Amino acid sequence: MSDFRRRVLAVVRRIPPGRVATYGDVADWAGRPRAWRAVGNIMRECHEPATPCHRVVGAGGALGGYGGNPQLKRELLRAEGLQVGIARIRRFRDVRWATKVSKEASRKWKVETEK
Repeated sequence: MSDFRRRVLAVVRRIPPGRVATYGDVADWAGRPRAWRAVGNIMRECHEPATPCHRVVGAGGALGGYGGNPQLKRELLRAEGLQVGIARIRRFRDVRWATKVSKEASRKWKVETEK
């Protein structure tokens, strides 16, 4: 497993229930701000039950693909109390975790996952 993949998965595991983060947010916190597409690929290939990949969404709250099953992603997010439309998260700004995370916490995660 690559170092970047390990950091991405560590970040995603920290997204609390009822919150979402964008692929770009996760890439930034994992130390590679422009690697949002790589984060999407990691999410698509991740089948670890302990990793809440459904909480990672596209820019502006777009749902994304979720391994070809966007309906399952909708249901998982709704089960956590989020309001989800056909293609995007409603009240995205209110549930986006990015606004809740400080740069200091992001640096701390990076250091922890590099150990």
